[in-house]
Amino acid sequence: MSVAAAVKDSIQRIGGAFMFSREARKYGESTGVPGFIGPYARGRGGVLGDVDAGVVVAAFGFLEPETLRAAWDSVTVPSAEAAEAYLGVCQDFGRRKLAGFAESERLAELLQAVAAAAEVPGVPLFAGWRVLPAAADAPARVLQYAHVLRELRGGLHLMAVLAAGLTPLQAVLISGSPLSPGPIQARAFGWAEPFEEITAATRARWESAEAVTDALIAPAFAVLGEDGAELAGLLERAEAQAFGR
Repeated sequence: MSVAAAVKDSIQRIGGAFMFSREARKYGESTGVPGFIGPYARGRGGVLGDVDAGVVVAAFGFLEPETLRAAWDSVTVPSAEAAEAYLGVCQDFGRRKLAGFAESERLAELLQAVAAAAEVPGVPLFAGWRVLPAAADAPARVLQYAHVLRELRGGLHLMAVLAAGLTPLQAVLISGSPLSPGPIQARAFGWAEPFEEITAATRARWESAEAVTDALIAPAFAVLGEDGAELAGLLERAEAQAFGR
């Protein structure tokens, strides 16, 4: 298994968990907009600038377009301000969850190296998040760059999904986890039921898209050389501390 494939689940979990944290709820309240999706859209997409919602729809990819458009437009906080606040949420979550994690400095170093080595064509959210100021402390940097790499994989996966002839909704329905099955994710992303039944052929195309995503992201991880195995181990231990696994 490639390093990229070996670490993708840990990066997905570590890099995305802050969005559902107590820190994120506090940020959401500060926007004056109730619920999750409006503050999330403006915070995550704020790195794109004060753009038309259609630009955000294009970058996010997997959310239902009209739902995302309404969410983006519902928050009037300037995009740069929202992005800065959401970055703070991410960093503060890392400080809380990885406090005392002795290997944070090394893990942050490896994650930053991968992010610096990646190319940006086709992945605007990754490009925007990568240029935000790095936290001074290692626990916060671990979460920050785990999220940066999560954005990298997400953008590349969107391209692979479309190239495989799948719709974003099909990908969402297939890619759910035991804790958040595909249909639950699809509803949260604004897609309307009834959802189609996923066939074996559709699932096979998605698995092919996963393999293409691994191939597209692999060059960024190649910068680690033999340190790739170290990254996998560090992420596993960080995840165990953060989530009690």
